[in-house]
Amino acid sequence: MSLWFFVSDLHGNLSRYQKLFQLILVEKPDVVLLGGDLLPAGFNYNLETPEQSFIHSVLQDGFETLKGELNSAYPQVFIILGNDDPRIEETELMDGETSGLWNYMHFRMMTCGDFTIYGYACVPPTPFALKDWERYDVSRFVDPGCIPPEEGWRSIPVAANEIRYATIQSDLDLLTDENDLSTAIFLFHAPPHRTLLDRVADDGKMIDNAPLDVYAGSIAIRRFIEKRQPLITLHGHIHESSRLTGSWCEKIGRTWAYSAAYDGDELALVRFDPARPDEATRSLI
Repeated sequence: MSLWFFVSDLHGNLSRYQKLFQLILVEKPDVVLLGGDLLPAGFNYNLETPEQSFIHSVLQDGFETLKGELNSAYPQVFIILGNDDPRIEETELMDGETSGLWNYMHFRMMTCGDFTIYGYACVPPTPFALKDWERYDVSRFVDPGCIPPEEGWRSIPVAANEIRYATIQSDLDLLTDENDLSTAIFLFHAPPHRTLLDRVADDGKMIDNAPLDVYAGSIAIRRFIEKRQPLITLHGHIHESSRLTGSWCEKIGRTWAYSAAYDGDELALVRFDPARPDEATRSLI
């Protein structure tokens, strides 16, 4: 049997990171996947010097300590960022990859034993101003209350044509081509649209006499799962969804979809064996 950990939406919470590192040390998982929104909220969170950034002082130091203590039992680690993480921090994550601490996975694929890991961080337009990880979904439609990708701000420049015309749907087609996805595991940040993993607490809210949608997930990701049927998909982004729907997982055709997003103080940890996806569990720690 193989033990894989999945967490998401830690948002720089030191207690959650400490719990995660301790569990890795004790349980010695084979693989650890982090699904975005990893850094503290807000852009100006660096400490006094660049060398003391959150990625350096928490992620890098934490995983370096684990690597030193676990030696050959150190897990394979796969990371993406999320819509609340400034993309300017991507360079420092790549430095951690160079050090052998983790694999940075946005818009990449990598073999992991008998399985293939794909990573994709982008989400459909949100009400939030940071747009580094936002794309139009399947068209240039924006839900009431959300800010279009052309507006808001970005921590790194992006070509105007890419902002205006790129979609999650076209990205997923490009990322996966005609590949066989029967043993693929996707590390997404956004959940699939109108599923148990995608429920926002916007009931009864209106903007300009238009009701807010209580679903904020990706139509493109939902259609992709239904059409391509990967083995497992991993999601975050919508913190309150499991509280509102009562479920953190859903089966879509043959695909098992898990979410580690959570709106409580605890660390939400999904444990699974990709050879037995129906036996996955989630613990609140």
